[in-house]
Amino acid sequence: MTEDAPEAASAPEPAPAIPPPPERYPFWGYSDLLLFAGLTVPCMLLGWAIVKAVFAVFRVHTGLAVMELLPEQLFGCAFLFGALALILRLEYDRPFWRSLEWTSTRLPFLWIVICGLACAIVVAMLGSLIRTPNTGNPLTDLMQDRTSAILMAVFGVTIAPLTEELAFRGFLQPLLVRSLGAAPGILLAALPFGLLHFHEYGNSWRHAVLIALAGACFGWMRQATGSTRASAIMHAAYNGFIFAVVFMQGKHLPHS
Repeated sequence: MTEDAPEAASAPEPAPAIPPPPERYPFWGYSDLLLFAGLTVPCMLLGWAIVKAVFAVFRVHTGLAVMELLPEQLFGCAFLFGALALILRLEYDRPFWRSLEWTSTRLPFLWIVICGLACAIVVAMLGSLIRTPNTGNPLTDLMQDRTSAILMAVFGVTIAPLTEELAFRGFLQPLLVRSLGAAPGILLAALPFGLLHFHEYGNSWRHAVLIALAGACFGWMRQATGSTRASAIMHAAYNGFIFAVVFMQGKHLPHS
């Protein structure tokens, strides 16, 4: 009686695939940051030149400084962030909004607004404690009539929070957090944010400090939620509260 042939040896199971290491975020570097910063002035000058040219060609005379300043700022920001979008696409093949974490806020909209209002109240209280001067400055000079004040308010709760949060909390802060850690990165990103408004408030260091503190709060929101959209909503609520106080009391208080 013949013995049964031994069963064929089963093929060895393939080793489980090793998952790729998580991608580094942010994927851009300090050279990209320097390029972005270097493009700021040329883009703003280009926006200024285009608006001046359009007004000259069509002989537009508004009599209001904000009617020229705000379009100049809008065009300048469009060119600047268009350039950033090209950098992210051409160098890294990544989309603009998703790269800067313009994503779901994770927190309810109302809670983010409440955080912005609370931040504005705390900053106003601190401003009173350190006796922040309430004198004329380049910003308040632009708000001497109701039309200019309304236009500045609309810009201040829409375009300004959007562009500033994309730049400081969307692009700069993640790079600093990756290098230094969360708290130092948030604080360091808030410093140039405060300095950006230094001249606007008549070179008042108190205003710059207060706005830097507000920037740190926006940075905390960005870090806690992982969403630049959340920090922009908080920023808009903060500015909206300040402008509401301005309109109700007729005073010029700090905003960012």
